[in-house]
Amino acid sequence: MHPTHTLPAPIPTGLRGRCPRCGEGHLFSGYLTLRPACESCGLDYSGFDAADGPAFFVMSIVGLVVVGLALWMEVTYEPPIWVHALVAGTLSIGLSLLLVRPLKGLLIALQFSNKAEQGRFER
Repeated sequence: MHPTHTLPAPIPTGLRGRCPRCGEGHLFSGYLTLRPACESCGLDYSGFDAADGPAFFVMSIVGLVVVGLALWMEVTYEPPIWVHALVAGTLSIGLSLLLVRPLKGLLIALQFSNKAEQGRFER
């Protein structure tokens, strides 16, 4: 990396699952499995650890959406309980699968840009 090279913006880079240093290489080798290193700039990904952060944010976001929709449906339509279960179950699983990967990428990119665990990441 050239010393004057600026880092890509962490939020869009992380949400797209790209390398937090160059913005080009892929962050994931599987659905949630990190690659060993960036194929473009060589950044070692072994020091990154999003831990339970993505799961916390997914649960918070999905919980607000599902509970809000359930309350609105109950007040507006008074559907039977099986409709609530079908809608809540489908939305919970679908939104969780949709959100967990981008949020993991985002947290890793923010971890890198904020120099979390100083000394482990070379810029």
